[in-house]
Amino acid sequence: MFTGIVTAIGTIEAREERGDLRLRIACPWDPAAIAIGASVACAGVCLTVVEKGGEAGSAWFAVDLSAETLSRTAKGAWAAGASVNLEPSLRLGDELGGHIVSGHVDAVGTVVAKAAEGDSVRFAIEAPSELAPFLAEKGSVTVDGVSLTVNSVEDRADGSVRFGLNIIPHTAEVTTLGALEEGAEVNLEIDTVARYLKRLESLRA
Repeated sequence: MFTGIVTAIGTIEAREERGDLRLRIACPWDPAAIAIGASVACAGVCLTVVEKGGEAGSAWFAVDLSAETLSRTAKGAWAAGASVNLEPSLRLGDELGGHIVSGHVDAVGTVVAKAAEGDSVRFAIEAPSELAPFLAEKGSVTVDGVSLTVNSVEDRADGSVRFGLNIIPHTAEVTTLGALEEGAEVNLEIDTVARYLKRLESLRA
């Protein structure tokens, strides 16, 4: 379980095809605080630590990605040299600063517009039709592992949906979102509460 509050940006420094894809991710953490078998959200995807090393402030950990994970996440997210948002799993007693996030990607979205708005950056992201019922103005969504508030929603004639986000300077600086450009793909996770409300609604029908 996660909150969507990114604590570090990691860098994919090595890829190894070994049945599954093994990634080695450099990060500014202390390896002593990284447990083998622990869950870490990487670009919004819950992955399991299988190796670790380095020193405090210059650590690394390794994770395995199955073909299923690769097929359901953003293209280019796992390229060598790519930056990824990192969040360790929530511990009992931790502050829930964002919203409840499972680290299970629901769909891949595409950045269709980016523009300055005051000191912030306004993004428009297009998502597939299956996410349309779960996106609401002032609701929550996770983009590449970052908990964000939806500012606007536009349903499209083809069933897809576009939603707007404002990224403040702090968020742009401490996550990978500030580097996103038009055409980029992003991992999306809908709000857990919205998921259950949709299920309850379907049972009443």
